[in-house]
Amino acid sequence: MSQQIITLAHGAGGAAMQQLIDSLFLKAFNNGSLALKEDQARLPLAELQAKGDRLAFTTDSYVVSPLFFPGGDIGKLAVCGTLNDLAVGGAQPLYLSAGFIIEEGLSLSLLEKIVYSMATTAKEQGVSIITGDTKVVERGMADKLFINTTGVGVIPASTQISAASAQSGDKVLVNGFIGDHGATIMLARDNLGLHTDLQSDCTALYPLINHLLLQHTHDIRCIRDVTRGGLGGVLTEIAQASNITIELDELALPIRPQTQGVCELLGLDPLFLANEGLAVFIVDHEQAETVLQLMRQYPLGQHAQIIGEVTEYSINHLHLKTRYGAKRIVNVPYGLQLPRIC
Repeated sequence: MSQQIITLAHGAGGAAMQQLIDSLFLKAFNNGSLALKEDQARLPLAELQAKGDRLAFTTDSYVVSPLFFPGGDIGKLAVCGTLNDLAVGGAQPLYLSAGFIIEEGLSLSLLEKIVYSMATTAKEQGVSIITGDTKVVERGMADKLFINTTGVGVIPASTQISAASAQSGDKVLVNGFIGDHGATIMLARDNLGLHTDLQSDCTALYPLINHLLLQHTHDIRCIRDVTRGGLGGVLTEIAQASNITIELDELALPIRPQTQGVCELLGLDPLFLANEGLAVFIVDHEQAETVLQLMRQYPLGQHAQIIGEVTEYSINHLHLKTRYGAKRIVNVPYGLQLPRIC
């Protein structure tokens, strides 16, 4: 690519756009579906039917600032985020699309780093990026780069999990630390004069989830990934969907000292900080300890904890038992604690 920055010509449908597609996107993602250069990807139905009885389909857009942060970048985030939305439904992720809205003037070398980060992350997970789109907008019309990814996966017939399936007595588990991504983005974005080794937990969760579902399909009621809205937001949604109350134990919540320090300094609640590699599991109480020990055997679950339980029906609340023994209702904030974190 002779030019060093993205220009409007790269999105105009002409030779410059074709050169960008051929020399970057087709080369990085490199699969037969893309090589055909059709207006659509063509999926083999026989392969899909062999893996399960239902398709899972999801889409998300990523607008994080800064584009690169400790532990990841917008490209890795776009792949992991959409793969995780499939995985928490019990689906095996198979295919992704990728749509790019690029601001005029973006460095081509920076775009290349992001695209190859996406390609590497997808390849590590056995997923193909099989179709996409590129748009270029004028300077000031976007913040460098926005990415949309859409994912397709297949759910095995034996898997039946839902946010509406929580039952009284079930235990609440998480596979790792709370709030790392949100705290990392805040530190990377603002010049707060703080120096820590904190990193985003941005990662793909399917290997861990599949590991657990293979042995405990009927014991795991619900899985949700903890992204925007944080743990508090996700558990509130589950409580409402299942028409139950969930009670968390503050002393059991796994929070890194660095994340806790950022929250105390900025007046943030770690329950509502985003993660990008954390899932919450609602598990039958009789098997919760077994699932926990199995989770801890896997790298993505080595810091897993049981953090609460489903206590009763027909309340639709999230409660927190504080370190002092008192209980309070956890209310989801009306707005966001942190803008532009995913």
